[in-house]
Amino acid sequence: MSDSSPFRLFAIELDERTVVRRTREIEQEREIAIYDLLEANVFKPAGSAGGPYKLVLAVEDGRLIFDIHAEDDAPHGHVTLALTPFRRVIKDYFLICESYFKAIRNAPPSQIETLDMTRRGVHNEGSEILKDILKDKIEVDFDTARRLFTLLCVLHLKG
Repeated sequence: MSDSSPFRLFAIELDERTVVRRTREIEQEREIAIYDLLEANVFKPAGSAGGPYKLVLAVEDGRLIFDIHAEDDAPHGHVTLALTPFRRVIKDYFLICESYFKAIRNAPPSQIETLDMTRRGVHNEGSEILKDILKDKIEVDFDTARRLFTLLCVLHLKG
């Protein structure tokens, strides 16, 4: 989708009030996800005439909050999702990422490749869950869902 589309994100923020310090690898994943998301995304809130939009993502009381703003920062919508459908896949994703980050230091390339394929598969599963749960609230393409799932995982790292 082109930069001229009204159905896109132009800014994204994470409400990090509850997030603890992250590892260098996780911080890099966050930065890449935001960069890639802002480069190309599809984001169509149901019933909206168009944006572009600023999105503030937060996790509060076991819920994922999509706080959507118009370009002039006026409130544009609010979507709340239960985190329950994501719990298993987030746990699996963190476990495989931990193994992957350890392996890239000294494991043979074949083991790293296997872990990376597994990590991508779990990430894709989480992305599909997010895309499916959002479908009646916010239309996103698969790549947008992948990057949003990464940010959900980053926000899930809390004390």
